[in-house]
Amino acid sequence: MRRKKWLKIIIGLVLFVLVIDIGASLFFYNLAIKREETKDFLQGNKDLEVSAEAMAEFTQGDWRDWVREQPFESMTLTSYDGLKLEGYFLPADEPTDKLVILTHGYLGNGKQMGLYGKYYYEELGYNIFMADARGHGQSEGDYYGFGWHDRLDLIDWTKILTEKLGTDTEVVWHGLSMGAASVLMASGEKVPEEVHAIVADSPYASVYDLFAYQMKRMFHLPAFPILDSTSVVSKVRAGYSLTEASAMDQVKKADVPILYIAGEGDTFVPTEMALELYENTNSPAEILTVEGANHGESYIVDREAYLNKLNAFLDQYVE
Repeated sequence: MRRKKWLKIIIGLVLFVLVIDIGASLFFYNLAIKREETKDFLQGNKDLEVSAEAMAEFTQGDWRDWVREQPFESMTLTSYDGLKLEGYFLPADEPTDKLVILTHGYLGNGKQMGLYGKYYYEELGYNIFMADARGHGQSEGDYYGFGWHDRLDLIDWTKILTEKLGTDTEVVWHGLSMGAASVLMASGEKVPEEVHAIVADSPYASVYDLFAYQMKRMFHLPAFPILDSTSVVSKVRAGYSLTEASAMDQVKKADVPILYIAGEGDTFVPTEMALELYENTNSPAEILTVEGANHGESYIVDREAYLNKLNAFLDQYVE
């Protein structure tokens, strides 16, 4: 009799924990992965605080007027899973076979990469292309891919653009944050031969690693079991698990040269992730860490070092 009583208690506790775990996993999926106009949990996050200089550049920099003034050609891609994705192409002033594809970060949009596009266009003479990732901007999608499905979209965009510009086109992929993860996740696939170089600014090693770090830092919770259950929810609802969405696994198969850039003061995506990615990259790789730079602000904090490293890297691999 006593054994049955304890058995009921144990079963009840297991069911209670299971219900809590399922509820928490649904909560975290909706919190981070489900598409929404704003994500309140990021408001006031000290890890995303940037310098006054960076804030002024992001919100008032002359690149914003430059983007508004450019005659971008709108382009559309139907993704492998039927989503309509939007992109924006700007041909160089002078004919060139150089093209940079710029990929934006979480909750951003393609034209926000004009901060970098302006330099490629005005100083390097590149054709530039910026797309709204699935779930962002004008593109369809009810979830954020965190780079995993985006990697296939990037390859498809590259094929469309090289068909448009010619097979002698030399392509650079340049991504920021989630966009950096996108280009790295694409690097382990069958990359179009026109892609000559990859730049990954502030990347994370995998979606699971990023979420585990943020769960501990923001919510003081361990990754297991909630994050593992969230991974199952993500697989069912968004088509990818948090563990398979791994830049680390992909760069181990990469053939295209990669330049990593990370702020030494980045506490949102720790600098160590970029260092680990660099150390595990199969292809020729270089890294620049910028003292005092938080997440995604290396270009502003030390533009001279950023551009010197970028130009030297591109000179090696883009003719």
